[in-house]
Amino acid sequence: MTVGILVVILLVGVFTLIFTQRQAQVVSTSAAIASQDFTVGADYSGTVTSTEVEVGDVVAKGDELFALQSLQLQKDLDDDVMVPDTDAYTISGDGTMTFTSTVDGTVSQLDVREGGFVGSGTAVATIERSGTLFVAAEFTLTPRDYERIQDGADVDLMLPNQVVVPGSVDLVSVETKDGAAAATVRVVSSQLTEGAYNGLVASGTPVEATMHLRDDGILAGPVDTVQDFLRQIGV
Repeated sequence: MTVGILVVILLVGVFTLIFTQRQAQVVSTSAAIASQDFTVGADYSGTVTSTEVEVGDVVAKGDELFALQSLQLQKDLDDDVMVPDTDAYTISGDGTMTFTSTVDGTVSQLDVREGGFVGSGTAVATIERSGTLFVAAEFTLTPRDYERIQDGADVDLMLPNQVVVPGSVDLVSVETKDGAAAATVRVVSSQLTEGAYNGLVASGTPVEATMHLRDDGILAGPVDTVQDFLRQIGV
């Protein structure tokens, strides 16, 4: 009787180990909604003469953001230095640079104010591009489970209100830490529409991502266990 109980306990332990090793899905250690960000910076230092937007404003490509006047730019123009217009700004003969949005999106950062000084090469604004929301999720995996991530694999994204929206793996990057695979996974979903679910779908919102791994069948666990044992004994 005692031997039978021990056998049952041993079998439960073995199958629990196999199940743990070959789990069909894995939950993120951290995850949040993100977007493609476009940084606005000044090639010339100068004084801000006007601002047309605030943080949170929705802008279209070509909308004015702010303008600054640069003595150095004016000097270069007076010296016949060619300073062409770009998608990000236009140049006036008096040394004024008028900055415009290069994409449709939302102003998420603006570090200028009228009368303030902007240094050359300084990033002063950020535009979150419309229609580019995705989830950046971090996972800690065994090397074997990392190999089971498939392109386009299903990912369940749980919002803070416990609503789950479907997504899929778009891009994976990895580095090894303490023998484990620290994977960063980009997850895309057609339901990640700005402002959806009572405003919860927005850049920066934390979520929980559950990624489904490739199912290698019921014999995969025992085979892996045997292979690991053989490697340990040098066979």
